[in-house]
Amino acid sequence: MQKRTLGKSNLTVQPIGLGCMGFSHASGDPTDKDTAVRRIREAADIGYDFFDTAECYTGIYPDGSISCNEELVGEALKGIRDKVIIATKMGVSHNADRSLRLDSSPSAILASIDQSLKKLQTDYVDIYYQHRIDPGVEPEIVAETFGRLIREGKIRAWGISETTEEYLRRADAVCPVAVIQNRYSMMARWHEHIFPVCEELNVGYVAFSPLANGILTGMYDATTQFEGAQDYRAAMPQYTEEGHAKAKELLDYLQMLSKEKNATSGQIALSWVLGQRPYIVPIPGSRKAERIKENFAAGDMSLTADEMQKIDELLERSDFMVFGGHGAEVNRNNKSTRS
Repeated sequence: MQKRTLGKSNLTVQPIGLGCMGFSHASGDPTDKDTAVRRIREAADIGYDFFDTAECYTGIYPDGSISCNEELVGEALKGIRDKVIIATKMGVSHNADRSLRLDSSPSAILASIDQSLKKLQTDYVDIYYQHRIDPGVEPEIVAETFGRLIREGKIRAWGISETTEEYLRRADAVCPVAVIQNRYSMMARWHEHIFPVCEELNVGYVAFSPLANGILTGMYDATTQFEGAQDYRAAMPQYTEEGHAKAKELLDYLQMLSKEKNATSGQIALSWVLGQRPYIVPIPGSRKAERIKENFAAGDMSLTADEMQKIDELLERSDFMVFGGHGAEVNRNNKSTRS
């Protein structure tokens, strides 16, 4: 696999990273601690070197105790800290109705990094994200505070998750932004307009939910029974009968193509993301050992120009309902800007 560079950080990683959220948050009851730690460490053993977490990725174990994702990642990667890149995020907490509570004030940033370092069992974070834009704090103030953390050696670089072009430009002018982390998949393409800005500013693009919360694997459909109140997928429009029907032509093609290439639909979907730009790093998440291996292997795949064109044609005439965030439906034009 050819490594990819995370923008101005100059940190290089394998083309596929591991999104660790699901071990604790939004995918049903959290995975028990020992299993989660073992899975994350196994991922490192097979070659993953980029691990993504956040302070708000928490869940409740059946016994009522709290699963803290940062603690799982820290425990799994201690002893090999110098061989991996760890990204975490601050500025978001969840209300009881799953809506987001935002705080990117300087005091919150400074308090959060110290808590995250403790949980991760490290003295620095490689990539530290503002998890969501806080409308109450100007980007210049956020950038100044993250710059302070870089000078103090607590973080190596910083990024913004779900940013806009204007916000990115204003923040980058104060303290250079290394990467952004925005949703991106075949079914979520509304951020493609920011690609030229990433190229202009030398900003990497970390793609979260590159499998559209699992539907692009072909393993789930409108009849799937998800895992209770802590599994957010049950409320996503792609898992309604209408949403799945809109995706059927694409899913059928991915299944056919995967058979031709001796691959899986999920690997085809990840290969498509990798083919959009050389600086995009998708971070699919899974709790299953076989799926973690499968996703990583997608970094060795490539699609032909004809295959990419066929997929793009399917996307151009599609009108997907996609999930744009916790509790929010988003419909967007799917036009490609890939050159």
